[in-house]
Amino acid sequence: MSGKKPQKKVVIFTGPGCHWCVKAKNYFKAKGIKFKEIDISKDQKAAKDCERHGCRGVPVVLIGSRWICGFDQAKIEKELGIR
Repeated sequence: MSGKKPQKKVVIFTGPGCHWCVKAKNYFKAKGIKFKEIDISKDQKAAKDCERHGCRGVPVVLIGSRWICGFDQAKIEKELGIR
């Protein structure tokens, strides 16, 4: 048994042509962080969920139950417990 904690669930809400969404996805891939992507232009319920949590644009990152508006690397790393 490795003692490594399981990764919190990560969901990234994106939109077409979003430069910061691409940066966020590339960051997750580089760090080996598994994530689910939801395109809010194709999912109106997801878009409303993001707005309800105070996020007006994409990307929006949901880690566990914590909503992070934009690609805020420091907040993401804190929430995932990585440096």
